[in-house]
Amino acid sequence: MKRVWNIAWRDFRAYFMSPIAYVIIALFLFIMGWFFFNNFNFFIQSASRMNPYGGGGTTPSVTEGIIRPLYGNMNLTLLFIVPFISMRLIAEEKKMHTMELLLTAPLKQWQIVVGKYFSGLLLLSTLLVPTLAYPLILGVASNPDWGPIFSAYLGTYLMAGCYLSIGLFFSSVTENQIVSGILTIVTSLFFWLISWAAYSAGGAWSDFLNYASLITHLNNFLRGVFDTSDFVFYLSFIFIGLFLTHRSLDSYRWRS
Repeated sequence: MKRVWNIAWRDFRAYFMSPIAYVIIALFLFIMGWFFFNNFNFFIQSASRMNPYGGGGTTPSVTEGIIRPLYGNMNLTLLFIVPFISMRLIAEEKKMHTMELLLTAPLKQWQIVVGKYFSGLLLLSTLLVPTLAYPLILGVASNPDWGPIFSAYLGTYLMAGCYLSIGLFFSSVTENQIVSGILTIVTSLFFWLISWAAYSAGGAWSDFLNYASLITHLNNFLRGVFDTSDFVFYLSFIFIGLFLTHRSLDSYRWRS
């Protein structure tokens, strides 16, 4: 694991040697700050309209009014942000002709793949840590249910991990970072929207399309529901992405 960590830490530091990490972090936090402000403001206005003195009605819960829409928007935002994290991981190595050095170094291919993947997870963690301010603000301003908040972060991290595994694979099949990023967005969006086809499909196909959808499994986490099948799906999805990346590097090594 030491070699895996060395690769991960080297690539993580490399993000901050160019403007890319700073731009990604600033853009993500700006977008999420805007979402949080508007969701929080809309929740306050809805609560004031529905209180017994303002016209009756049932006050929406913090989970339904803020947490679910906020973290749903966060996952959609990450769908477009993560490709900027993953597109350079291997494609840049190929472009700079340093991939050959890695493949001939005393490293196993799985160590390279996992190290690259972990470096992306480190930057992803750097993105998500500042957003912990949102539940802290909710804790001061209201009395939120902490279970859905915890599960929402877990689901978000797993889902972003799926985006990252897709991006790592496409980064391994091309040295063009723009192409890698576009393919990652398109493929991630496909697995996000695939459940839409389930409405027109029937029987087993409908069940399959729903199960294959990334967003279907996220919904349980946003509700605070822990289902083993959701964990298995996300971890299997990530494993398949890393396996395909390993096979892609193996093919590249024999072509080099």
